Amino acid sequence: MTAHAQETSLQELERAWLDEAIKFATDNVANGGGPFGALVAKDGEIVAIAHNKVTTNLDPTAHAEVNAMRDACQQLGTFSLEGCILITSCEPCPMCLSSALWARVDRIVFAADRHDAAVAGFDDRKFYELFEKKPDEVWPTTIEHLDLPNRTAPFDAWLAKTDRIDY
Repeated sequence: MTAHAQETSLQELERAWLDEAIKFATDNVANGGGPFGALVAKDGEIVAIAHNKVTTNLDPTAHAEVNAMRDACQQLGTFSLEGCILITSCEPCPMCLSSALWARVDRIVFAADRHDAAVAGFDDRKFYELFEKKPDEVWPTTIEHLDLPNRTAPFDAWLAKTDRIDY
């Protein structure tokens, strides 16, 4: 198969996965949940698929992307999603984007964007904007650094641990 044919095939597969994530999100709305769906794929196969469970689990971190990545890590037996693609019905919010970066996914593919989400009442554009500004100037949450003498004790213990698993 030529490189162009492989790329076309992958794009078609990603479109099919994206359609599945959108359908999963739409079905979740019909079942009383939020309008977000995501999946993690690796080597041409879906590893995990999830929807938003923020209100059902009373968990503000239970976004579809986070739920899909958590499940994928369990399915794959690893905390690293290198080699994986995160497919999501909507552009990941800053929390989900950060989680995907920590998980080290190779790619993120999404359909609706942050502006589409805002129209539906899910306006996280202000969170994106926060990261462009200094926390002490405009953030709604106060962030304070206290310089304690033992502030690096956990890191010192980590570095001294010979059987640590780096991530």
